[in-house]
Amino acid sequence: MMNEHLTEFAGLPVAEFASAGAAVRAAPSEVAWAVREEEGFDRDLDRFLRSVDTSQVTHLVVGFWGYDGDPVEILAAAGGRLPNLRALFLGDILDQELHISWIRLGDLTPLFEAFPGLERLEVRSGENLNPGEEGPLFAPMRNDRLRVLRFESGGLPGALVRSVAASDLPALERLDLWLGTRAYGGDSTLGDLAPVLTGERLPALRDLGLRNCDFQDEIAAALASAPVVARLETLGLGMGTLSDRGAESLLSGQPLTHLSTLDLEYHHLSEPMMERLRAALPGVRVELRMAQGAAEWDGEDSWAASMYIAVSE
Repeated sequence: MMNEHLTEFAGLPVAEFASAGAAVRAAPSEVAWAVREEEGFDRDLDRFLRSVDTSQVTHLVVGFWGYDGDPVEILAAAGGRLPNLRALFLGDILDQELHISWIRLGDLTPLFEAFPGLERLEVRSGENLNPGEEGPLFAPMRNDRLRVLRFESGGLPGALVRSVAASDLPALERLDLWLGTRAYGGDSTLGDLAPVLTGERLPALRDLGLRNCDFQDEIAAALASAPVVARLETLGLGMGTLSDRGAESLLSGQPLTHLSTLDLEYHHLSEPMMERLRAALPGVRVELRMAQGAAEWDGEDSWAASMYIAVSE
């Protein structure tokens, strides 16, 4: 799943700064610039800032930044040199470069202070830079500009989930949380998600993903009556341990026929349940690619022991 670097980000093609030279002829605003560690991320970013008209840069992808240092701190210090940054992907790091659970980040809050025009933040992360703290930090906030917020993780800390849920994000259209598993720091609970499920602080939300979770059935059961669902266009519950029990909750709950897409890709559903979903939602695009090696359903609960999330280490 993480074997290739991004080639497109937020609608723009990705241009690798290190290999750019004369090959990239597009204006700085027409590509998403990727900066990766070569000589040290602080020096690499400085070289990028001196080589490109960064007043025109709107999209930035940060790849591997080495094993030490805090890319957030380095980026935040350069905020004045990227005045029009609107979209940031932090952690475009391949599995062979560094396992997702080893990607270390600290407090993300300075990014919003340094880039007040930020509309899209996507983060791939695992460990926290600060001893004794699990996962990246995210302070609850009010932000009127942010439209997309995504966290890719094998174990998203409950503290971060609670902070996101406590934030007032009136412009947010897409929220995607890879909740992960407790073995890799994913200690969030269904209760942590309660403010998201009401949608009260997310009036513009149309695309919700609660994925890669080891309590996926419980999330599905809560969504069966969650107020936020009625105004969604896309709902993503894939990559986790969704079984027939969770799918039954979805089918017996509030209508889902208004959705354009129900993404359950990488699941643990039986063939009969997949057929029921397709029949019940004829006008909905239902993504149903199964987990590789998913257990064959035999009518017993014992198969849950062999269910895994898609991304952990």
